[in-house]
Amino acid sequence: MKFLIVLSAILAVSSAQLNLSDEQKATAHANGAFCAQQEGITKDQAVALRGGNFDVSDPKVKCFANCFLEKSGFLVDGQIQPEVVLAKLGPIAGEDAVKAVQAKCDSTKGSDKCDTAFQLYQCYYKNRANV
Repeated sequence: MKFLIVLSAILAVSSAQLNLSDEQKATAHANGAFCAQQEGITKDQAVALRGGNFDVSDPKVKCFANCFLEKSGFLVDGQIQPEVVLAKLGPIAGEDAVKAVQAKCDSTKGSDKCDTAFQLYQCYYKNRANV
């Protein structure tokens, strides 16, 4: 239970930076909690990922990223959905900013769908100042 509270706090900080609505925050929390439980990641792994520590190579963390991005609609079967990303993030961060990050990140491919999701998350995270 503690883990879910910490994860919710992490997701709340993430969503607060994007100025999400209460409904969007609730959806992000639910998706994060579901994926954390499904993939079995630890609190420390969630905190590290949220903090931008991408040194982990644990498949569970990579599959957490895939689960979360799929639940959010940004990925389908390991394929980025650029129109969904733009539709969801454009109104929050500005379409031009989102398109600039998409141009840098959306061609990213990993060894499998979990690795692809992890690398996409990493790219978007590193370019988050633009979004």
